[in-house]
Amino acid sequence: MAKRKVNWILTLIMSILFGQLGVDRFIMGHIGLGILKLITLGGCGIWWIIDLILIATKHPFEDIEWVDK
Repeated sequence: MAKRKVNWILTLIMSILFGQLGVDRFIMGHIGLGILKLITLGGCGIWWIIDLILIATKHPFEDIEWVDK
């Protein structure tokens, strides 16, 4: 299965600004998790912080390939 290419910088910026609304998860193609994050407002902020750290460190998600362009 081919990995989805995702712009790392765009995802990081969107995670910082709109992470509590799940925008970062929608960008990565994780629609279900994005909806859950939207409904819970980023897991009351905890899930948002965890995702922010994972994205900032370019965590190797199973179905994501980070690109810088």
